[in-house]
Amino acid sequence: MFRNVAELVALAEQQNKKISEIMIEQEIEVTGRSREEIMKKMEENLAVMEKAVDKGIAGVRSYSGLTGGDAVLLQKYIEKGNFLSGETILDAVSKAVATNEVNGAMGLICATPTAGSAGVVPGTLFAVKNKLNPTREQMVRFLFTAGAFGFVVANNAFISGAAGGCQAEVGSAAGMAAAAIVEMAGGTPEQSAHAMAITLKNMLGLVCDPVAGLVEVPCVKRNAMGAANAMVAADMALAGIKSRIPCDEVIDAMYRVGQRMPAALKETAQGGLADTPTARKLEAKIFGMPLDVHE
Repeated sequence: MFRNVAELVALAEQQNKKISEIMIEQEIEVTGRSREEIMKKMEENLAVMEKAVDKGIAGVRSYSGLTGGDAVLLQKYIEKGNFLSGETILDAVSKAVATNEVNGAMGLICATPTAGSAGVVPGTLFAVKNKLNPTREQMVRFLFTAGAFGFVVANNAFISGAAGGCQAEVGSAAGMAAAAIVEMAGGTPEQSAHAMAITLKNMLGLVCDPVAGLVEVPCVKRNAMGAANAMVAADMALAGIKSRIPCDEVIDAMYRVGQRMPAALKETAQGGLADTPTARKLEAKIFGMPLDVHE
């Protein structure tokens, strides 16, 4: 069992194993299930993610009308070939958006680690798939690596916007994705930890302020930027760049920032973008009258 990132990396290095393998073995120990059962369950999660990405790329619209169609726009933009960012990054962004647009449309997604942050991990996975050509097992292992870092965050800080702001949701998801990208690209366990740290420390303080209390605006676009953040952080770590602040200390800092964050900025729709004039107008249009957020 590992309790923090330092212990996770140490186990991987001492046993000369990938982080994904350490996580698989821990699941076997904790659940009492066989390796085959655990791998099959994660394969099922992967299939759900894949279907959500495909559905979002094809085009969906939420019932509120706030979100939908942006993943399609990005894919069409990529096809034109005159984009400014890298194609893999934009593909990751599009597929992250696709997943969260499906969530907004009440479709089936896999929480990674939450529904509101469900786009980052699959978005980056299915983008780097086109670059790295992994086997299906390697894609499943990507999810176990992401899960290992998510496990640490969940047990040492928080992963919900209501508890710690969007830094705890999209921030954690982006860090999980960055670590998993590094392993799939052939990086070391230590580099995965640095990728997680680099990602998360650049999302510290991110508030949770859903317009009209719905997990759509700005959530979908935050998943987009979380995916881009994860991709760049993974490249930085693979280049040999290290986080001067250890990963566990970054997670602890995120926890302390979340504790100090006012309730108005933690999924209550009382502050931030949710309290702008346009947001209040949208809220009134969707629900017929403003929500009494003070009840």
